[in-house]
Amino acid sequence: MNAQSRVCLVSGASRGLGAAIARRLGAAGWAVAVSYRSDTAGAEAVVADIEAAGGRAAALQGDVTDEAAVAQLVAAAGEQLGPVTAVVANATGPQPNADVADLTWRAYLDQLEFFVLSPTLLVQAALPAMRAAGGGRVVMIASDVVDRHLPGTSAYSSAKSAQLGLVNIWAKELGPQRITVNAVSPGWIPVERHVGADTSAYEASVPLGRIGVPEDIAGAVTYLLSDEAAFVTGQVLTVNGGQVL
Repeated sequence: MNAQSRVCLVSGASRGLGAAIARRLGAAGWAVAVSYRSDTAGAEAVVADIEAAGGRAAALQGDVTDEAAVAQLVAAAGEQLGPVTAVVANATGPQPNADVADLTWRAYLDQLEFFVLSPTLLVQAALPAMRAAGGGRVVMIASDVVDRHLPGTSAYSSAKSAQLGLVNIWAKELGPQRITVNAVSPGWIPVERHVGADTSAYEASVPLGRIGVPEDIAGAVTYLLSDEAAFVTGQVLTVNGGQVL
């Protein structure tokens, strides 16, 4: 992918993993559409960091579970930065636990909207530009929770499992158009919402002997969007220090 086609939209990029991914991509030469829902100050701070380092970025507000809003997001990114040829589907919402006796269909839908509907809308909106550019990149931010089988995570784990199904199918569908589709599957990576949480027990279960940091995920995503990963598609890169083997 040439320099002019390196425009990536990162959803949920005003904080947490999304912010770290956006900053790393900016440093790697991507123009970054920092997509956010409500945290304007956070998104603008990410953009300021990217620009201060010599990169290009724009903060774009919108609900990535709404079809019209996603179309407007991608169009705005195109106008301000250039056609979007890469998508990092990172946005997430609340993830409440519930045992099977207390589950509702709405609980499932809440997770499916972020992990199935949103990636679908984002990719559909970006496909014309990817095709025009002769290729593109899609990276899902998945979760190793699908391999940990934790009680109370039925809705979240089901939606994350469905997301991995999209990776495999879209990799086959879009491969002939030189669009790669992969996922990065983090372990527990503490971010702002985990301030004060006790990570000692989890850290003790990690073979590499430390807790993960957002930059670990950002590095994996940057690789999958790079030219070095041009022949990598349909893969899930688990980044959890070996906690699930």
